[in-house]
Amino acid sequence: MRQTQQPWRALARACVLASLCLAASTSAMAQDDSTVDQAVKVKQAGEIRHGDPSRWYRDDPTRPARLRTLQKEIGAAYQEAKNACREGAAAGRAACLKEARATYEQDMKNAPAQLDAAPEGGTRQASTQ
Repeated sequence: MRQTQQPWRALARACVLASLCLAASTSAMAQDDSTVDQAVKVKQAGEIRHGDPSRWYRDDPTRPARLRTLQKEIGAAYQEAKNACREGAAAGRAACLKEARATYEQDMKNAPAQLDAAPEGGTRQASTQ
């Protein structure tokens, strides 16, 4: 019997891959905002003061819309993983990119099943407060 994945598992897998690749490449980089342009700092501070946009907390109303959102998130995680691979050591870059692509393809293939397993309205776990 095949078990269905948790709704968040595929996205988490891609994020973990990106984090691992990025951690290896950033160990020698500065861990502060010293390289951020002053104009960007000011803009970021203003955005942080305003808080999260309300649209971030509205679920997509239809299954096709939820599927598009999930596919967009998977694509974004794939792009982050590719960027992390490119910043990593050249010796492991090809293997890293190959693994990122395989994860992306698997996640896209499983996206409809993730929606089926998710609570209506999204792919996030319900809060247990």
